[in-house]
Amino acid sequence: MKAIWRGGISFGLVNIPIRLFSGATTHNIDLDMIRKKDQCKIQYVRVCKKDGKEVPWDEIAKGYKKEDGDYVVLDKADFAKAMPEKTQTIDIFEFVLEDEIPSQYLEKPYIVEPAKEAKKTYALLREALKKSGKVGLAKFVLRNTEHLGILKVEEDAILLIQIRFDQDLRDPKEAKIPNDVKISKKELDMAMTIIDQLTEKFEPEKYKDTYKEELEKMIKKKAKTKGKPAKKEETEEKPKAKKGASDDLLEQLKASLEAIKN
Repeated sequence: MKAIWRGGISFGLVNIPIRLFSGATTHNIDLDMIRKKDQCKIQYVRVCKKDGKEVPWDEIAKGYKKEDGDYVVLDKADFAKAMPEKTQTIDIFEFVLEDEIPSQYLEKPYIVEPAKEAKKTYALLREALKKSGKVGLAKFVLRNTEHLGILKVEEDAILLIQIRFDQDLRDPKEAKIPNDVKISKKELDMAMTIIDQLTEKFEPEKYKDTYKEELEKMIKKKAKTKGKPAKKEETEEKPKAKKGASDDLLEQLKASLEAIKN
């Protein structure tokens, strides 16, 4: 596992030297864009919309479009001035209860590993967080961008969970959320029964992303049959679902309960 950041955690006047590792991984399969008829690889080029000519990288700049259609051109110096001061410190500036942070703020996990000389201070922060039942709210700069995060304990490790700034979240009120719908007691009781029937202890290891596995099987299968005429697979015609006599919500709830029992 390769460290993506080295620095320290600032905890009052205590500094804990640490390394940061990504706490998640992706399982994507690398695919190239090709022309279907001859499998020629596609190359993307930067073309000017005005004259259709390709533009080399050294002639490209970033611009902000004004209301009159003209652009404010920004160069590297402009971005450097606006960039947060690059520090190697995760600064804890306050402590909060974790359940006060709504789930929509949580974004990305990182694993915090102490340097050899910082094992005791790391353990001290870990035990203090455990005993307090709180998480440390911190700011840190990663890849030239300032982030907000929480430091929390998970088993024996301290995790840094990157969280979103409030300004990055959209207000649910922008969507058409129903707030004047009447629900009968019978409907609610039946919905609660369905929830009770489907309630299990959360065991994340039970849930697997099977898309990559199935795609790899498909690739291997197609690679073996390359050049051979593809056989048409006989697909059994599935009977069409019969519509119930009533589309009433209670009928749908009853059918759901029956399906769970069976």
